[in-house]
Formats: sequence, C-alpha cells, structure tokens
Amino acid sequence: MTKPKVFEKPTGVKDYLPHAVTKLRRIERSVLECMRLWGYEQIMTPTIEYYDTVGVASSTSDQKLFKLLNQRGTTIVLRSDMTAPIARVVGSLLKDKPFPIRLSYHGNVFRAFEEEGGREAEFFQTGVELVGDSSPEADAEIIALAVASLQAAGVPSFKIAMGHVGFLNGLFQETLPGLESEQEALKACLLQRDHVGYRDVIRNLSLDAEWKRELEDILRLRGGQEVCAQALQLSANEGAQAAIKHLCEVWDVLEAYGIQEHVLIDLTMIGDFSYYTGMTFEGYASHLGFPVCSGGRYDNLLAQFGRPAHATGFALKTTRILEVVEDAAQEQVRTLVVYDKTSRLEALTVAGRRREQGESVIAVVYESDDSELLAARKWGGAGTFSYRGTQYRHVVLIGKEAEGLA
Repeated sequence: MTKPKVFEKPTGVKDYLPHAVTKLRRIERSVLECMRLWGYEQIMTPTIEYYDTVGVASSTSDQKLFKLLNQRGTTIVLRSDMTAPIARVVGSLLKDKPFPIRLSYHGNVFRAFEEEGGREAEFFQTGVELVGDSSPEADAEIIALAVASLQAAGVPSFKIAMGHVGFLNGLFQETLPGLESEQEALKACLLQRDHVGYRDVIRNLSLDAEWKRELEDILRLRGGQEVCAQALQLSANEGAQAAIKHLCEVWDVLEAYGIQEHVLIDLTMIGDFSYYTGMTFEGYASHLGFPVCSGGRYDNLLAQFGRPAHATGFALKTTRILEVVEDAAQEQVRTLVVYDKTSRLEALTVAGRRREQGESVIAVVYESDDSELLAARKWGGAGTFSYRGTQYRHVVLIGKEAEGLA
C-alpha cells in the first residue's frame, strides 16, 4: 500500500480555512441563540460511544459506522448522529428531570460512505430534541423552530416538506397486505425520491388497476391543508386516517405560528432513519438539490435507554448551509499596531484596550528593513492597508522609529 503524502487526508474529510470557520461559527452561534430563545438548553456529548448501546440504537447501518476497538477490545463508534447519544443522556444523567425536556446541540458526526460517492464522512449538525410530549403542538413547535433556525442561519429561501410515516405504513398495509418485500421496495424508492423507480415497482405488482392507481396517487399529494382532505379519501386504513388527522392538527398550529407559507405537506416523506414513527420532514433551500435540515418523531428510541418517552426533533445540516448562506455584510475591523522596542509596554497596552472593544489586533515590532512596513508611508489613513497578506482598517504607530513611517 502506498504511503500517503504528508499533506494528504482521508477521503471524505476536509479542512476548513479561516474564512469558512468564521462563517460556520457565525451560523452556529446564531442558530443556538435562536434555540435558546425557544427554551432549549445546549448539551454536549462524546464523539465516541459504545457500539452496543448508541451505535446500535442510532439505526445507522453497520456499513456507515466508523468502528474502533479500545484497549479492552470493546467496540466503540464515532457518533453517526446526535439523537441517540442525547437519548442515552435523557435515560441516565437526566433520568430524574421531569418531562418535557428541551435540549439543543451542535457537533460533528461521522458516517462512512463509498469513496466514489463524493459524500462527506465528517460533517456538522445543529439541532434540538423535544422529549416527553406527544402532542401535535410539539411537532408543530419543532417545525416552527426549524423555520426560525434556518432564518437565523441566513438561508434566504427554503421550503419544509412534511409527511407522516403512519400514512404510508397504513396505505401499504391496505393495498399490499403481507407483501413486506414489495412494501420495502416502494419505501426505498420514496426515500431516494426516485418516483420513476416507484412507478416501475407498482407496474410489476400483481394488483388490480384500482389499487395500483391508489398507490400512484400519493405522488400527487403535495400542497397545503387541502392535501389532508384528499388523503382521507384515498385510504380507509385506521392507521393512515389517524396519521392524516394528526397532520391536520399540526397544520392548524403552524397556521397559528404564521409560517404555513414555508411548509407543504408531502405524503411521500418517510424519513431517513428507521426510528421515525410519526411526523417527519425535510427542509430544502432554493437551488440546492439536497436537504439542509431534517427531523421528525421517534417515539420508540428512548425505551432502548430505559426511559420510554415520546420524542421529536430536527437537525440542521450546518455544513451544507455554508453553501447557501452569504458572507456577513460587515467586515471584521482589524488593526495593526506597529511599535519600536522601547515602546513595547505602551503598544501592548493599546492593543489590549482595542481588543476589549472588539477589534482584531496584531502587534508587530518595527524593523527598518521591513519593506512592507516601509510601504505604510503610502497609506494616507483612508481605506485599508495590506501587510503580509492581511487587510487592516487601522494602523497605529507607537514609538519614535515607528512614527517615522507616518
């Protein structure tokens, strides 16, 4: 095997240069502050977890987990999502905290993908979990907070597509009773948003034309509250009916929030994780072909950690949001303090005071052979001054020798 060059890194990970980090941290701070204002408290969990607990509970397939062995031979994993670790905490360290519990987070997660897929193996998520509330109001709160968080992040235009796992499960049980493999094939197509493949699967089913038409009709169930009425006519299955009624109640709450223009009902939504049990949604930014947020209800997960509870939440795909958010309008104020050695104390005191006022300050010692500093003679006190690749709004000269540059 060829030894990697010293500047190479594993496939699927990336370096974030200062400009990108500044942008990422701004998004993170803005979103976490938005979540705080909604009553969510920030939590931090370890990067590594036990495979037999969090790794299994995450429902991420084994092929997508990064597994390691510790010194005792126990299998551990790099966390593949944040929901399962938080469920562990709720069932242990927070076991005496009464419901509902509102928690927020920001962290990096890891998933192993095929190298030729070009997908990132490490990425950042910012999200929330609302544990201990099964009401439509809780689901609506999560969607409303997702909208507010995308706005806080600076995403200019987006849509939230909302569905319900119970509707599809009920519809498939009604139309394809006992045909588990066929049901899974249809779900796989919907998960990949492969509507052509979905129709091909239906075409090859041994069903009456009426049932085939009913299965195809869900592809057209996209829109506002009118979709609920259409879906109620489509399936008489009890589970499907209950799911649609729940979505109708969620929509009523979203209207009260005044955010219905950001949301549409899409009954082909099934969510990316098998632990989703009810409402599920994804957020799409304009001109971006993949979701920038996703979430939903996962009422079965907490039982695996000894504290059964209803739960719902979402995660912003912070790394993807970097691609659609514009840079901050205001430029960081940078100041260059140039001083000679006899004026070191005064110069470093001045630099410290300016930092306290929020300026970014670099202090350098005057050297008579520094050609870039000598170029400061051409700096007339207006605009910016470039020194060693960095732009400065202000230049402060302290000491007789340094002041000679003015």
